[in-house]
Amino acid sequence: MTGAVVMEPLLPGSGPAQAGLRFAVRRWSAWTPGRETRAAWRDWAGAPPSAVDEAPPPALPMMLRRRATPLGQRLIAAALACGDGAARARYVLASRHGELGRTLTILESLAAGDPPSPTEFSMSVHHGLAGLLSIHTGNRAGHTALAAGEDSFGFGLLEAAALLAERPGEPVLLLYGDDPLPDAYAAFREDGDAGLPMVCALLLEAGDDILFQAAPNRDGAPPALSAVSDFLRFLLAPERTVTSTGARMVWTWRHHG
Repeated sequence: MTGAVVMEPLLPGSGPAQAGLRFAVRRWSAWTPGRETRAAWRDWAGAPPSAVDEAPPPALPMMLRRRATPLGQRLIAAALACGDGAARARYVLASRHGELGRTLTILESLAAGDPPSPTEFSMSVHHGLAGLLSIHTGNRAGHTALAAGEDSFGFGLLEAAALLAERPGEPVLLLYGDDPLPDAYAAFREDGDAGLPMVCALLLEAGDDILFQAAPNRDGAPPALSAVSDFLRFLLAPERTVTSTGARMVWTWRHHG
């Protein structure tokens, strides 16, 4: 059912961070080792098979393959798998670590007295992939990039849903992608890195399908291993309500109607 995006309080007297947002996920694509097709994701989530034939991943032009890392190629392919949404939607790019491997390569070049690669330098910024995708698709709708630690997916989805609430007639494409930290930063890896690499693209449009609510993690409960996996399981499986705990927030999704 398609309609206006509705905001409603999570609790009486709650503030904006605890608001609820309704939206619909019209297209999605995700990838992680061992779950590389929609059929594999449905099987993992315990969801029934789809009656719709699954299209093969789109082939990326040489320009994109040359400039993007393997993770970046996967993320762009996931975005393009969302159909014309990649060309007309506003983007929200969420990533905890970003293209940190590129930054490390630049630092190693500088330490060796060599100039950094222009491609590595230009693509090392946090919104580089969103810019590359927008150039490829001719999309001038604009984009937002964010990093929020273990809450990166949750805050990315919150940003995407808020943009949709602001302009219900304009779809929003949420792009989430992360690699494990490079070996040089292995001491800083946390439990959530065990579920990486991971990419996910969600095309959000106005609708009443999903009610999304957020509240502070006041009890200090440990974060879930993967909020994006929690959401994909919710999206595909028949369970009505799923809660995923982040480092600072608790994210709740409900199938509405």
